[in-house]
Amino acid sequence: MKVTLATHGGQAAAIQLRLPPKVLDTGTLPTNTAAELAELVAAAVPTADKERPPGQARDAMSYTITVENDSHTTVLTQSDTTMSPEFAALLGWLEKHFTQQ
Repeated sequence: MKVTLATHGGQAAAIQLRLPPKVLDTGTLPTNTAAELAELVAAAVPTADKERPPGQARDAMSYTITVENDSHTTVLTQSDTTMSPEFAALLGWLEKHFTQQ
């Protein structure tokens, strides 16, 4: 499974435009870490399609997490103001992992 994280907007939008999305291939992770990520993805996918009331926040960030698994691609997009708890857990895990690299 390959997971890509792209961020958009916020106060650092101009800086982020120049940065490529962050990519994680679970084939490079220890088995237990890859399994933990797979569980977080499985929890976040069903909540991504649910309608959430639009939120207004100046300089809010939006996040796109793309999950490629075999021949299937799932794109999850949420923002600071409309983020589900499951999406937040996945995002937090990814951000922590990318920071530790």
